[in-house]
Amino acid sequence: MRVWARRLGLTLAVLPLFFTVVVAWEQWQQPPEPDRQLFIERAKAYQARIQRDEFGVPHVSGARDVDVAYGLAWAHAEDDFSTIRDVLMATRGQLASVKGPSAAPTDYLVHLFGVWEAVDARYETDLPQDVRAVLQAYANGINHYAATHPEVAQRGLLPVRGQDIAAGFVFKSPFFFGMEDVLKRLTAPAAPPSKEPPAPPKGSNGIAVAPSRSADGATRLLVNSHQPYTGAVAWYEAVLESGEGWHVAGGFFPGAPFMLHGHNEHLGWAHTVNKPGLINVYKLTIKPDDPMQYQVDGQWRRFEVTDAALRVRLFGPLAWTFHRPVLHSVHGPVLQTDSGTYALRWAGMGEVDQPLQYFRENKARDLKEWKAALAINAVPSLNYIYADQQGHIGFVYNGKYPDQPAGVDGNVDQPGDRSDVVWHKYLPASRVPQIWDPASGFVYNSNNTPFKATGEGDQLQPADFPPSMGLETQTNNRALRVEETYGADRAITAEAFERYKFDLRYSERSETVKLVAELLAIDAKDDDMRAAQAILKRWNRSADQANREAPLVLLTAYKVLAYRGPRLTSPEAGLREAIANLKRHFGRLDPTWGEVNRIQRGKLDLGIDGARDTYRSVWGEPQPDGRLKASAGDTLIMFVEWDKQGRLTSRSVHQFGSATLDERSPHYADQTPLFVAMKTKPVRFTQEQLAGHVTKDYAPGERQNPRTP
Repeated sequence: MRVWARRLGLTLAVLPLFFTVVVAWEQWQQPPEPDRQLFIERAKAYQARIQRDEFGVPHVSGARDVDVAYGLAWAHAEDDFSTIRDVLMATRGQLASVKGPSAAPTDYLVHLFGVWEAVDARYETDLPQDVRAVLQAYANGINHYAATHPEVAQRGLLPVRGQDIAAGFVFKSPFFFGMEDVLKRLTAPAAPPSKEPPAPPKGSNGIAVAPSRSADGATRLLVNSHQPYTGAVAWYEAVLESGEGWHVAGGFFPGAPFMLHGHNEHLGWAHTVNKPGLINVYKLTIKPDDPMQYQVDGQWRRFEVTDAALRVRLFGPLAWTFHRPVLHSVHGPVLQTDSGTYALRWAGMGEVDQPLQYFRENKARDLKEWKAALAINAVPSLNYIYADQQGHIGFVYNGKYPDQPAGVDGNVDQPGDRSDVVWHKYLPASRVPQIWDPASGFVYNSNNTPFKATGEGDQLQPADFPPSMGLETQTNNRALRVEETYGADRAITAEAFERYKFDLRYSERSETVKLVAELLAIDAKDDDMRAAQAILKRWNRSADQANREAPLVLLTAYKVLAYRGPRLTSPEAGLREAIANLKRHFGRLDPTWGEVNRIQRGKLDLGIDGARDTYRSVWGEPQPDGRLKASAGDTLIMFVEWDKQGRLTSRSVHQFGSATLDERSPHYADQTPLFVAMKTKPVRFTQEQLAGHVTKDYAPGERQNPRTP
């Protein structure tokens, strides 16, 4: 017993020393922290002005494009530095060093996707000097902010380089056209289907109306992306104006210096998510006696292997670097899973020129210049809904479409032992499905099929496109409601254009209404079911806050209907679960929808109109108290208009406010009441419009004392 006690005592005495040595060893292997004063000095090369309006929206101006990019980085960092920091660490494959083991899979994907191999090889050659200068200026704005706010800057973050910003585009892009779904399917194919509602998709609405369809001859554009309310792909609103012609207003992502959708003086566009056949999966044949070899055309080949060094924070200051192999075949990166070994190939793989396309689109002055930017064909997915001051409108089912070998369906897993099923080039940009200036006078998309994008007689035809492109064929309630609102109105007024956007109804042709019909046909054998059917029968197909039938209908629909794919459970099982939930948490089957459907931000806790797949889109996460907390859907909304004379006005609203993560700011939730009321605020695009509305006027690094411009 005494021997055991002595050994235990020795172990306990040695553990702190061992812990100290491990921490010191890991810290010693990390590069030294740079001198922060260098970044402060470097910032003197830029002259940016930040003016914040009464809603805190930054209006960043400067003589040069690089000044504006630098100022935007500073302004965004003031409002949400921690998200920018995490985006950069994730893009480098270093997020686990901050967040711990849960972030290690993300870091591994950076290695698997070859993000940094692509950036290191092509950054200097594929991006022209002016684009690289903007990327570096934005990086220098982040460096300056971090250098002057060391309390929020993560060790190892500095220096941020232009390459880091470009890498963010490389890493994020595949997730917009279905990579997350592919990875889940391949890595967990045996998992039983979840009975929980799916995670909020990256959706969106966009519509453009030409003068011929407007009551007053104006051209109108709706920018209405559906994104998570917070995180790496949450919208940040800003206005930029440089003396070199970069003048835009719209949405920016953390870590991205370009307006991704919105407008400039002459034109604008909305993005919506599409998922054509842009990802190929190849199931590999592995040599029985050597798992490091795979078969192609009757020959065994050895995988190329690189090392993923993953630094993972374990607890406190203790971190450890784990090494994992990254395999590549002739097809692309390789996943070894319980169900087999698969290789991936996707649109835009190994390319870095998205920033070039976005910057050229931002600065385009007319349709010809904008189409030239689009023809760069660097953005691998995402639809465009376009409008301009000349009255042109257009829909582009954008994609970087692989030129698939004959007979290959990109939406079906392919055999990996044949080289003839592997694509090596893309279809020309001219093959991208698109509609320009249709006679019907409007174009739209709500993540539905491109074959329903305008009025009858102007639609794209499936026969004109090869099946290998994988063009989507589904529709949804939002698209149906466009047909029944905008599509049924031959002379759309400004008031109607906004009112249709906040439509709360489900179409008679929607899956939700069809589900209600099925529920009413069930032979009710108990009081709960009979009471529920009486409520369902009264439903008027609306998701307004006062609606007492909507909770039962929609909670059932959320349990039964997947966003895409097969049903999650039977209609009766979904209804009974909704009944139990409402009785347990609300004591009745018919509380108002506003009691159930909530938006919460700081001290605000408000009922909100809208639901999944209504045109006023609200995705709520179930809470322990039975309520739904809005977490995605409508975010930054913009109404853009050019009148008959081509004069621009625009209005916008954000679900929270410009301070997307700063709880101390008055702009943390100041737009939420407007958002709930389905109202907007002016976009103060020009200095003349901004005059009299400036609450802060300063340069990056200055004290932000309010002063008159």
